[in-house]
Amino acid sequence: MSENEPWEYSLHIPNDLRAVTISRRTLRLILTVHGLIGLVDVAELLAAELASNAVRHTKGPAALRVRWSPPGTLRIGAWDADPEPPEPPMPFEREEEWESGRGLALVRACADVWGWQPLTREGDRGKYVWCELAALLQTA
Repeated sequence: MSENEPWEYSLHIPNDLRAVTISRRTLRLILTVHGLIGLVDVAELLAAELASNAVRHTKGPAALRVRWSPPGTLRIGAWDADPEPPEPPMPFEREEEWESGRGLALVRACADVWGWQPLTREGDRGKYVWCELAALLQTA
């Protein structure tokens, strides 16, 4: 598989904060195997924020989805069982806010575009919060 072919992975996440670390590490492996190591750091941060929000703010299952669309768009999204819209991202006004409550503000700051939509998955109502990163690929 090359960066010119689309691919997609989904990871089911239990309602357990330890799943956030597993999600980050799985994403790192996926991007590395597909030769997208230049996106790993930012993508890991975004995936961790999306997965963390899905686990922290809901009681049900969640899922992380990673999709590559040529010529260079990486979409990372998290589904959770809460159909309520996410809280709008707030600007970082105080240094103490940098460590907690930063979720969607970091996503907004680091992603090229982000959004959310209501979604039903396996009979459960919920929402899908996503973001995209554009990759500048080097051709040999």
